[in-house]
Amino acid sequence: MDSLTQAALGAAVGVAVLGRRAGPKAALWGAACGTLPDLDVLVPYADPVADFTFHRAESHAFFYLTLASPLIAWLIAKIHRDSANLGRWTLLVWLALVTHALLDAFTVYGTQLLLPFSDYPVGLGSVFIIDPLYTVPLLIGVSVALALGRTRPDVARRSNTVGLALSSLYLAWSVGAQSHVEGLLHRSLAASSLEDGRVLVTPTPFNTLLWRVVVMDNDGYHEGFHSLLDGQGDIALTRHASQAGLLSSLRDEWNVQRLAWFSKGFYGVSVAPPDANVAIGAASTLGQLLGAVPMASAAGPEGGDTRPRVVMSDLRMGQTPFFVFSFIVGAADGSTVSALPTLQLPTSRPPVGEALGWVWRRIWDEAAGPPPASR
Repeated sequence: MDSLTQAALGAAVGVAVLGRRAGPKAALWGAACGTLPDLDVLVPYADPVADFTFHRAESHAFFYLTLASPLIAWLIAKIHRDSANLGRWTLLVWLALVTHALLDAFTVYGTQLLLPFSDYPVGLGSVFIIDPLYTVPLLIGVSVALALGRTRPDVARRSNTVGLALSSLYLAWSVGAQSHVEGLLHRSLAASSLEDGRVLVTPTPFNTLLWRVVVMDNDGYHEGFHSLLDGQGDIALTRHASQAGLLSSLRDEWNVQRLAWFSKGFYGVSVAPPDANVAIGAASTLGQLLGAVPMASAAGPEGGDTRPRVVMSDLRMGQTPFFVFSFIVGAADGSTVSALPTLQLPTSRPPVGEALGWVWRRIWDEAAGPPPASR
């Protein structure tokens, strides 16, 4: 989830655990610990695929977070000379860290909660990375708790508890809504050639009413949208080709294997022009968002490599033709495909106003049609 949401969740946890004894300090340290795991985006791996797939790894694993919690709590207690509450500080830190990882696991990205015992990237995909209906109750509850903590402590505690309860109920709602749409999708696919295809159901931006569905087949994927306000008929799907055959000679490359594993098979393969813009070096998501990643041509500084580039795109985040994570993994020369050092294409997004306008219309109107960019 986004940093504001994680800070709000950490602050709410802090108030719940130690608000009466530590006051605003509990919220402050809860927010700080709730943000801490995402600082792994600042660790460069010198490879874009490693940056992508090692985010939310050790820094989000229960085992390592549990080991780190007593040390962080000891430092906090030392700063405030509050060794009497060391046990509660430890509980606060541990809950703030662990709830961060758990909340991330509700998004589709993939969070490696069980390292070092398993590197499976848990990604339920039931909430979008930013969802105001989850975040706002937390912010209101914490704000009221901080404002009334000294004058009306009982009201402050209840408001924080209500905020946590409402946000948790919203997560439960998202899982139920996702399961409902997935059930409708499987019924739509019954007795069709896609009946046994891998399916993905994720919410569209900022809501859990309109859902995007993806169904994989052997040489492409099918994409569609379903609002909870739609009728109970079949979900309309649009097929998109994927040139997966281009990866035949690259199957043993680490970056190709890693992307296929991390995306759980939900990837598309396409061809980009040789002069496509790419990030120089290893581009973190944070760097792209801040506009701090210098760009260059995939053809090299002299523009001499004119072979078309083979691109793998993670289909889970974004929608056709806009995907958040796409990587050049090779170059095609006729029927021959050669491996290349991985380069990341810039994050691709549709015009924000146009995209959100369509989402709003499509929630209420099944006849709104496909997203403008795919028409």
